[in-house]
Amino acid sequence: MSETGTAQLVTIVEDDPAIAEGLALNLKLQGYRTAVAGDGEAAVSLIETERPDLVLLDISLPKKSGIWVLETLRNGGNNVPVIVLSARQDEFDKVAALRLGADDYVTKPFALAELLARVAAVLRRSQLSPRPAAEPPAAAASPTVRFGDVAIDLSARTVQRAGEPVKLTHLEFELLSFFCHNEQRVFSREELLREVWGLRQATPARTVDNFVAQLRAKLEVDPDRPVHLLTVRGSGYRFVRGS
Repeated sequence: MSETGTAQLVTIVEDDPAIAEGLALNLKLQGYRTAVAGDGEAAVSLIETERPDLVLLDISLPKKSGIWVLETLRNGGNNVPVIVLSARQDEFDKVAALRLGADDYVTKPFALAELLARVAAVLRRSQLSPRPAAEPPAAAASPTVRFGDVAIDLSARTVQRAGEPVKLTHLEFELLSFFCHNEQRVFSREELLREVWGLRQATPARTVDNFVAQLRAKLEVDPDRPVHLLTVRGSGYRFVRGS
């Protein structure tokens, strides 16, 4: 069930009523509307019906898992921003969620202030950089960045590799776009979290590492020996187009 109004809608997919109620209350205090689903099947139905601005998605759910929910949404073309919540520390879950198109991943127990900041940051990014319309204006400029066999249209927010489309999540594209606009510069993980994620409080560095690893897997010829998305040991990351 959801509430009426014009504020941004956050769907909470969580089977623990106490956690769901607490998240809903705090989101309402921040000015958001909320809707709650307690299992994976109900979540997909609710999200498709209500079309929320953001989803907070627990992985461990009755009937169908959060990973199933995310995969179902993305395979159906639904690119709603998703922040995954999980009590698991397993790296496999994080990688699976990011590969399926999660915009962020938060491990329980989490600091409420940090989660609310992440919600605000993801919603802010989705407003400032909306996903492309089906038919962008013909007169709009389409600056293209090329490296290797990759072509990035920064206006249309599309990526191709060897002529084939590459699917990036919203946040993956934001990070790639930031690198393209700041070629050759070295950025620390903290700077990237601030500039791309919009986060200013302490956040695990692995958040950035996971997203860079995903971009390498999709765009580098050999992700284990990258030539464009480079690690600068002790400093952070740098993007170069190369020859």
